[in-house]
Amino acid sequence: MGSIELPDSLSSDLCLAHPTADECVTIWNNSSASWKDSLTVQLYLEESLFLTTVPLAKDGGMTTWILVDKNLFPDQRTILCSCESFRKRSFTSTPNGKVSDAIVHGIASVFCAPELRARGYAARMMRELAKVLHDWQSEHAKCVGSILYSDIGKTYYSNLGWHPNLTNFHVVFQPSRTPDQPLGIAHAIAADSLAELCIRDEAVIRRAMASPAERSSLRMTIVPDLDHMLWHIRKEEFVCDLLFGKVPHAIGAIAGPPGSQVWIIWTHRYYEHPDANSTENTLYILRLVIENHNIERDFSSDADAKGLSNNHDENVGYLKAVLQAAQAEATEWGLDQVKLWDPIPAVQELIIQSGIDHSVVEREEESIASGLWYDEDGETSVAPLWINNEHFAWC
Repeated sequence: MGSIELPDSLSSDLCLAHPTADECVTIWNNSSASWKDSLTVQLYLEESLFLTTVPLAKDGGMTTWILVDKNLFPDQRTILCSCESFRKRSFTSTPNGKVSDAIVHGIASVFCAPELRARGYAARMMRELAKVLHDWQSEHAKCVGSILYSDIGKTYYSNLGWHPNLTNFHVVFQPSRTPDQPLGIAHAIAADSLAELCIRDEAVIRRAMASPAERSSLRMTIVPDLDHMLWHIRKEEFVCDLLFGKVPHAIGAIAGPPGSQVWIIWTHRYYEHPDANSTENTLYILRLVIENHNIERDFSSDADAKGLSNNHDENVGYLKAVLQAAQAEATEWGLDQVKLWDPIPAVQELIIQSGIDHSVVEREEESIASGLWYDEDGETSVAPLWINNEHFAWC
C-alpha cells in the first residue's frame, strides 16, 4: 500500500459504504485471480458488470458493500474489504403451519486484497453487516436472516455469527453417454418453460410449508424462483458463448406425465478452460423437484422413507431418467462431474434404488452453507430448519 497508513480494524472511523463504478472495477480487478475461473481478467471484468444487470441482481436486488475510512472521499479511499448481498425471497413456517413471506440476504464475494489481510478488516465488515442487514430493504418483507457459503471452512464465519447449516454435502455422478430409462425418456427443458415450472414449484413448496411439523420450531426456505434460476443461467450463457460460441439449449430435464413429474434445473460451470486438464468443471443441479407426493412434507433433516408410498416405482424411474439426462449433458459439454446438493434422506433412498453409480461428499472447507438469523427485534436468534439447501440458493 506504499506510504498509506492503514487504520486499525477497531477504529471508529471505519464504516460500511457503497462503491462507485470505478471502485467496483478496482474490486473486480483485485478479486479476478480468485474468481475469474476460465476467463481472462478482461472478460471477468465484463462478466462482473454483466451480472449486475441480470435477474436477482438488477433493480436493487444486489448491493455491493465496502469497508472504508469515513473521512476519505469516494475514488480516493482504500477499499479495506468488500462483499455483495442479494435479496432473496423466502418462506418461513411455524410448527402449526403458518407460512409467512420474508427475505433472506445472501452474502457473497467477501474479499480482502492480499496486502490488507490478517488485519481484521473482513471481520469488522461482517460485524457491521450483521447490524444493518435486518433492516436493509425491509420494505419488501421482514428479514429473517442472512446466509453465506464459506470457502474457508466452518470456524471463521461461525465465530462471527454465521453458523454452518446442519447438513453440507453433495451427491456426485459421473458423466455418461448410456442412458437406461425404463419408465420413459426424459425430455429437455427449454428456457421458455422455466417460468411455468418455477411457479408450479413455488406452489408445491408453499403448500408443503403449510403442513404442521412438530419436530422443528421454525422452518425456512429460499424460494427457488425464476430470478434465482436465471442468475445462474445468464452467468452460464455468458461463459459458454465465449468458450464455445454457443449456449446450452437445455436448462434441465423432465420426466413423467403432468401432475406426477420429476424435473431438474441445471447449470454449467467451467472453473478451468475445457481444453485444460480439468477435474472440477461441474454440471450443478440447481433444483430437483418430485411433484406428486409428500417427500418434502415434514422438511426434516431426519426424514425417513415413509413419504415414498405414492407412485414410488414411477418416481424412481423418473428420477433415474432425469439424472441420466444430466450425466449425458455433462458428457456433451465436456464437464467432469454432476453435483446435487443436500438431497433429503428420502431422495437419497430414491437415488440408491435407481441404481445409478454415485458418491456422497461431506463438505468441510468449501461452499459451507451458513446462516445468521434474526428475531422480531433484529437480535440474533436460533437457526430455523433450512429447507431446500440446494445449489440454486448459492451466489
